[in-house]
Amino acid sequence: MSERVGIDELLERVRQELDRVEPKDAFEAAADGALLVDIRYAALRERDGLIPGALVVERNELEWRLDPQGSHRAPEAVSHDLRVVVVCNEGYASSLAAVSLRRLGLHRATDLVGGFQAWKSAGLPVAR
Repeated sequence: MSERVGIDELLERVRQELDRVEPKDAFEAAADGALLVDIRYAALRERDGLIPGALVVERNELEWRLDPQGSHRAPEAVSHDLRVVVVCNEGYASSLAAVSLRRLGLHRATDLVGGFQAWKSAGLPVAR
């Protein structure tokens, strides 16, 4: 029987596997070739805007679109060595998503601390 944990404990555990990045570090990583992946749902993107250059992938499609060996991969998913920074709204779902990508072999996947809201609060570019 597997151990039962609550979501807060699970989140704490998975984050130990990640080298999470702050907004300005994510901005610099993108400038250096990292792929920012926005997993927020459409209503949030419409309400708050987009990170210019970020790949938009709904959370339920993420693994299929980012697996470099997958038949449904996005053109940007070129290698398991790709640096991926997953962005959700506030930095919770993105941690779980990044660990899922790591389990697919994307060993450089991580997420943005504070999500899109932290990006926006840091005064980084947002497209409408």
